[in-house]
Amino acid sequence: MTRSPWSLRTLVEDLRTGRTTSEAVWTRFCERVEETDPALRAWVALAGPAPAPAKGPLGGVPLGVKDIIDVAGLPTRCGAAVRSDALPAEADAAIVSAWRAVGAIPAGKTVTTEFAFFAPGPTANPAAPGHTPGGSSSGSAAAVASGQVPLALGSQTAGSVTRPASYCGVASLVMSHGRFPVTGVTGLSPSLDSHGVLAASVSDLALAWAALTGARDVGVGPLGPPPRILLWTADPLDVVEEPMRAAFAAAVERLRAAGAIVDRFPEERLVADLTRAHPVVMSFEAARERAEELARADEISDQLAGLLRTGEATSLVDYRAASEVVDVGEGVVGRLLSSYDVVLGPAAPGPAPHGLDATGDPVLSRAWQAMGLPTVAVPGLVDDHGLPLGVQLVGPRRGETDLLGHAAWVERHLTGLLRS
Repeated sequence: MTRSPWSLRTLVEDLRTGRTTSEAVWTRFCERVEETDPALRAWVALAGPAPAPAKGPLGGVPLGVKDIIDVAGLPTRCGAAVRSDALPAEADAAIVSAWRAVGAIPAGKTVTTEFAFFAPGPTANPAAPGHTPGGSSSGSAAAVASGQVPLALGSQTAGSVTRPASYCGVASLVMSHGRFPVTGVTGLSPSLDSHGVLAASVSDLALAWAALTGARDVGVGPLGPPPRILLWTADPLDVVEEPMRAAFAAAVERLRAAGAIVDRFPEERLVADLTRAHPVVMSFEAARERAEELARADEISDQLAGLLRTGEATSLVDYRAASEVVDVGEGVVGRLLSSYDVVLGPAAPGPAPHGLDATGDPVLSRAWQAMGLPTVAVPGLVDDHGLPLGVQLVGPRRGETDLLGHAAWVERHLTGLLRS
């Protein structure tokens, strides 16, 4: 399958100047889906006929929406057999309303793993045929990577946006926890669930963020000064595979040569502690958030049932202890990020694993998600076989605009860098 992402920045400029129309854009979307989705299987429902032209900075841009997020008139099935008879939603989720308000047009619902956990859907990886696209935002990542849409919504509770972006070779932004309301989203863990968005490049993400929030567009024009980077290797976790390790080392040298200040992250052990605390918090909250599904455990996947039963058996004492680790981590990392711009680390242990029966390991996102910090996955690296590898940048809470600016700088210097 040909991987040919659709540039949001080019599309918006073409719409602004009249080089294309909303009708032509919708036709292109429909044709690309018809051409590629029989093999890709990124969608569970499409929105239907071409909509009326929309106004706003993203007026006319087709938007994929992960199928745990409500879109008026479409069912929210959450990738789950127990939701197969779900009725169409009566209203948009709050985040969908926000994107509609700036002109983006929901084009349909993209595949998610079951309730945004581990049981995979049918979606293939357009950048790595035969390999997983990751999860849980698998359909959104694949739809962007294949050029079906220039923008798609995801969600992240562990590594559900960052990992698919890395595996599929696209960019992603996970917003600070609580940055936008989650009304109308079928969640898993209230203290962890965050909104995400995927696009072909960091420059495209910066444009989308500026449109959504009114922030400055940091993805256009001269780049800012080289960032001050804290280098996180994840060595204590012992999960980073050799292809990622080699590509990441080459990337760091490229950034240093371009002028970035790169110092070693001094709290690797703390991140390991946070990584262990995250699933305790997640399972405890999920057992309560998804109590209805826990009561029907024989009708859900073994993966989800296992999570919910683990959470049900987790004591309040253990939950509070894990939460205390998170609180300490937030303070320590917050102080570090007062002197540096970003933390830089690998976005996933390695390239997308072969096969579609699992979605890979979210381990390298758990700590940052536990603290609710914004993260950007930057594409541009590949292994010896051409499989995508991503890096992630982590910034301070509610610091998405500056984080995107630093990520744009990193992307500009890493694009096309091959493993040596």
